Amino acid sequence: MTAVTSEELTDVWQRLLADPQKSWVLFEHGTCVVLTAPDGELAEQATEILKEFGPSHAGSPAGDFGVIDLKDADGWVVTGHHNDVLTYVGPAEPHDPSHLAVGVFGRAKRHRDGTELHVVHVEDGRGSTAPA
Repeated sequence: MTAVTSEELTDVWQRLLADPQKSWVLFEHGTCVVLTAPDGELAEQATEILKEFGPSHAGSPAGDFGVIDLKDADGWVVTGHHNDVLTYVGPAEPHDPSHLAVGVFGRAKRHRDGTELHVVHVEDGRGSTAPA
């Protein structure tokens, strides 16, 4: 299992979310919060969303996930119970490339991001880009 660096994560999300007018915030373990209605301080807005929708809870919608095979990058995106909270899983991260294993791995990464809440990059579609 090889962790993906913040720089690699930023590069992947910039390719996946290529629309320059899209605002998004990247967290340390690969979870990206896309801000469909950016308002004020983006990192703060994304942190509030991830604080609520990041942590997973067994037997609740917070434990659900979907897995998307990527065309524009190697790896997968794992979805959760909020449409704008997405977690990248690199091809070298899970030991097992099955959708179940990738989904569980991505859900665990989202949980860490949702509890640690460490922003590593902010992409401001309103006109500027800034590292966190």
